[in-house]
Amino acid sequence: MLFVVRHGRTAAHASGLLLGRLDPDLDALGIRQATAVAAAIGPVDRVVSSPLLRAVRTAEAFGLDVKTDDRWLELDYGDLDGTSVFDVPSSTWVQWRADLDWAPPGGDSHAALGERVRAACQALLAQAAGPRAGGHAPARRPRPGSSSSGTSSSRRSNSFPTPSLVMPDITNGREPAAASSAHAFSAAASRTSGTSTLFSTTTRGLAASSAG
Repeated sequence: MLFVVRHGRTAAHASGLLLGRLDPDLDALGIRQATAVAAAIGPVDRVVSSPLLRAVRTAEAFGLDVKTDDRWLELDYGDLDGTSVFDVPSSTWVQWRADLDWAPPGGDSHAALGERVRAACQALLAQAAGPRAGGHAPARRPRPGSSSSGTSSSRRSNSFPTPSLVMPDITNGREPAAASSAHAFSAAASRTSGTSTLFSTTTRGLAASSAG
């Protein structure tokens, strides 16, 4: 099972800024969100994260060593990075929604983003479907504030591989309401080779692309 989890909030998100490759840390609420999502999901076998600090900090809440993968990096907003969503011209929003190949000056298109995220998902699913070396999950470090009893194994179905966790940094929507909300997201799910997969982002076009 593949969990795709949004990182916690930063001060830039709280201020309604487009946040791409700028690299702020989580704010106080973001830290609480990271702790809460780790507790809600429970034990996982491995954690893969965008190298950006906000994603790594969220991933660390799961108590495992974090492997970073550049394919999970946030969309590069180029010249728009750090811009208030309310300062982006309405014509830009229209073009952004209508054309997945459009990119802001110096930035990425949603089509290019979808290609690299799809490749990252496919690689993880291929690894999960393969034989497990030694048949044992890696040792886990206790999460801050957690008890040694952990989460009951009854949460997992024996028909699926033990869950893996991926922390992406693909978060800002293309509309002001979505971009300024720490909780807005769309999700798409599919089943591939007996593995349940979930892709969730605030970018509706990307969610469909990732699960397609």
